[in-house]
Amino acid sequence: MADPKEKYVIERFRSAAKDTASGNDAGYRRARDWIRAVGHGFHDEHRADEVIDKIIGRHLADNFELTGAYLTAGAPTHALDADHPVATFGSFEKDMNIGFGRQLRTHLITSVTVRGTHRRKGLLRRMMEGDLAAAKEAGTAVAALTASEASIYGRFGFGVATFERSVKVDTGPKFRLLHDPVGSVEIADPKVLLDLAPAVFAQAHHRTPGSIIRQEFYRNFVSGVIGRDGKEDRTVKCALHYDADGTVDGYVSYKFAGWDSKPTTVELLDIVAGTDAAYLELWQFLGSIDLVEQISWQDAPVEDPLAWALVDPRCVSASDHRDMLWLRILDVPAALSARRYAAKDTLVLDVSDGQGHGEGRWLLNTAGSDAVVTEAPDGAATDLSLDIADLGSIYLGAVSPLTLLAAGRIREHTPGAAFRAQQLFAVERPTHCATHF
Repeated sequence: MADPKEKYVIERFRSAAKDTASGNDAGYRRARDWIRAVGHGFHDEHRADEVIDKIIGRHLADNFELTGAYLTAGAPTHALDADHPVATFGSFEKDMNIGFGRQLRTHLITSVTVRGTHRRKGLLRRMMEGDLAAAKEAGTAVAALTASEASIYGRFGFGVATFERSVKVDTGPKFRLLHDPVGSVEIADPKVLLDLAPAVFAQAHHRTPGSIIRQEFYRNFVSGVIGRDGKEDRTVKCALHYDADGTVDGYVSYKFAGWDSKPTTVELLDIVAGTDAAYLELWQFLGSIDLVEQISWQDAPVEDPLAWALVDPRCVSASDHRDMLWLRILDVPAALSARRYAAKDTLVLDVSDGQGHGEGRWLLNTAGSDAVVTEAPDGAATDLSLDIADLGSIYLGAVSPLTLLAAGRIREHTPGAAFRAQQLFAVERPTHCATHF
């Protein structure tokens, strides 16, 4: 029960489908109102009941937990009723590739909104701190989110860990790849991706540091079953890549931007490949589409082999280089010992954490087959001092400790320690997260 002196109460609950048998749909209505509050926060159109049903189905598939901030004294006359939360917060868990194929169960945060009329009331802090504390108590070492605004989450200990960019690829006469195909590409009904997409993505996931296993939404989206408006998108097309043995190991989902687009453009919704060859051969297919002069892709990796495989790399023009995945380390020993490292060394890290989850001086020893992380003994000299957010940034190898040292975010006590840390945290392939949530 809420404290009557408190204006807001924070409640955590699960989505619930309609219970037509008993007629008790209180859980469904609660989830429906929460979903509509999220839509309001992200300027979406009012979601009809059939769209709500699909979203709740995805919540159930992903074991999604909802958090809402509710008015305790009711809403003013004519305003949205008090069943609609004035702030929202969602979370669920998926595996993240933390380098060299190792997987770490990660707490994912999403659907964070605060109604404009209820800002600066501490609602985000209450929801975030409660959620992170619960995740740590449950034994989760790392939390992650994707941020619509970059200035919000650093104060909660999150650091930018992966990046992405937008690209436009000229597929006119200059487009030619320096690659001899080893497989083949064929057009398919996009509905086949309902079954194929998760398995193909799993292949790509296990070879890509920073990748996160996708939620239920993705297979529906790339197949056209659910568009961004929650309805079926009949404009979606797809092609599959087959390896030399005829096994599907890649796909591309795309749509034509319309004859009014100049130059005529295909918008790439998703491209997933389990091998380098599959990736390049899907691009060879995209470059061969008749009556199309350009491919537009909003979620491209920063380090992309495509330009290097082209005879003329200037076919690729990039813009809007931006942060993608933010990490928050909750348990430093568990997170650091879960990783494999590219070198054998020892470092003493003095980690500050405003929320206290990862505060301490930690000895990282990677000399054995598995890393060992313990509290640094008294008298052990500190090599690097850094905030928990900066440890999150270097964790997946995409951000160099040397860059953070030059920026004044990391303090080096032992000369050369930041370079040694860069070698330690390096990963086997470019870090990229292709999963938005």
